[in-house]
Amino acid sequence: MLDRSRILLDGTSLGCADVARVARRSASVELSSDAVERAEKAYLLAGEMGAKRAVYGRTTGVGANRHAVVDPESIDQHGLRLLRSHAGGSGDPFPDSTVRATLLIRLNQLAAAGSGVHPRLLLALETALRVGAVPHVHSRGAIGTGDLSALAEIALTIAGQQPWSVGWLDPVPISPGDALAFISSNAATLAEATLAWHELSRLLRASIVITALSYSALGGSPEAFAEVVHAARPHPGTVRCAAEIRRILMPDGDPPPGRRLQDPFGLRAFPQVHGPALDAVDALERVLTIDLNAAAENPLIDIGTERVYHHGQFSTAYVALALDSLRAALHHVAELATARLSNLVEPELTGLSPFLASGPVGSSGIMILEYVAHDALGQLRHAASPVTLGTAVISRGLEDHASFSTQAARSTAAAAKAYRTVLACELLGAVRALRLAGTELPDAPVAQALRRATTLLPMIEEDHPLSAEIARAEQVVDEFADY
Repeated sequence: MLDRSRILLDGTSLGCADVARVARRSASVELSSDAVERAEKAYLLAGEMGAKRAVYGRTTGVGANRHAVVDPESIDQHGLRLLRSHAGGSGDPFPDSTVRATLLIRLNQLAAAGSGVHPRLLLALETALRVGAVPHVHSRGAIGTGDLSALAEIALTIAGQQPWSVGWLDPVPISPGDALAFISSNAATLAEATLAWHELSRLLRASIVITALSYSALGGSPEAFAEVVHAARPHPGTVRCAAEIRRILMPDGDPPPGRRLQDPFGLRAFPQVHGPALDAVDALERVLTIDLNAAAENPLIDIGTERVYHHGQFSTAYVALALDSLRAALHHVAELATARLSNLVEPELTGLSPFLASGPVGSSGIMILEYVAHDALGQLRHAASPVTLGTAVISRGLEDHASFSTQAARSTAAAAKAYRTVLACELLGAVRALRLAGTELPDAPVAQALRRATTLLPMIEEDHPLSAEIARAEQVVDEFADY
C-alpha cells in the first residue's frame, strides 16, 4: 500500500497535492540519497567551472553588476554579502504553511541537481521540515522573476544570521557560490500558487454538489445534463461536470422531469460555465508540477554535459498566465452561484415563501445572503483582473520583463477566499429550501450531502442574525468535495 504520510524527494516526482499535505503537516519528507549524490557532483562541478570562467553570481555580481568580477580576496564573503543585500522583504510574514511549502519546493528543486549548492543546504531544508523549524519570511518582495528576498531570508536563517520564527537549527555554513544558487528560484510564489490551486480544486468539486442541492430545491430539468447533449459538444471540463452532476443526482439514469421546460442559466448552463474552470485548474496543476520539479536556477550547472548555462528559466509566464486564466473562469462560476441563490429566494421557482422566510408576512428570511454573496463576488471580480498585462524594467534596464506571477498567486488566493463565501451562501439557501419543502431526495450522493449539511448547519426558522451560519458554512463547504 502506498504510504501517503511520507514523501520521498528526488527532484522529479513531487506533486501539487504533496505540497499541500506537507504544508499542513499531514505528511513528512525524506530526501533521496541519489539526490544528495547528484547535488554533490553539481557542487564540485560548479567549483571547477568557477575556477575556469566567469559564472554569474559565483564569480561576478548580479543583475546589472553581472560584469563586475568579484575580488578573489573577498570571495569568501561574497555569498553572505549577496544574501544580506537581497534579504529586504517587507509586508506581513508568510503563514507557517506557506513557508513550509516553500522549503519543500526549494528542497525538491535543489534535488534536481542544477543549482550547484553544497549538499548540506539540502540536508538543512530536510531537517527543518522534519523538526518543524520555520524561518520568518516577509511576503512582499518579488515580481515573478525569482523570490530573491524570501529565499535570502531563508538562507540567512539557515546560516544563523537571522532568528527562526518557529524552532531552531544549528547554523549551516554558506559556501561562496551557494548564495545565488540557493535564491535563484520562484519557490515561494509556487508555494502560494500551489496552495491556492489545492483550495480551488476542492472548492470547484464541492460546488458541483452544492449546485446539485440547489437543483433539487429548484426542481431542475435533467435534460441539460444528458450525456447525449454533452457528447455533441465535448469540451473535457463540460463533459466531466455534466457526468458528475448525473452521478450525484441520478445514479440510476432515469431522473424525473423538471418543473420547467427550460431552467434559468444557473442550472441549465452550469456545465458549460463550470467546465472551463475545471479545465483551468487542471492546466494550472500541469504547469505547477513541471515547475515544482524543475532545475530552473540561473546559471544551470549541468552534470550531464559538465557545463554551465546562463539562461532565462527564472521567467514564470506560464504560471502567471495559468493563474490569470483560472481566476477569469472562476469569476464566471461564482456569478452562476449568485444567480442560483437569487433563484432560491424566488417563490415562482421554489414554490416557497419569498426569501425562504417562515415568519409573519414581510419576514426577510435569508434576504441578506444575496448582499453578502454579491459583496464577495465583487471582491472576486477585482481579484480576477489579469496581472499579466503589466511588466517592470529594473536593474538599470537589464531586467526588462516580469510576469508578476507572485501577484497572480496572491490574487488567486484572495479569489478562492471570496468564492468560499459565495458557495457558503448558496449552500445555506439550498439546504434551507430543501428543509422547508421537506423534499425527498433519491438514494444518491445528493441525499448523503443533504444529510451531512443538516447535521452541520442549524435550522432556525424565524428571522435571526445569519453571521454565525455563514461562518459555519464557510468552514464546512469543502467537505462536499469528497461526495
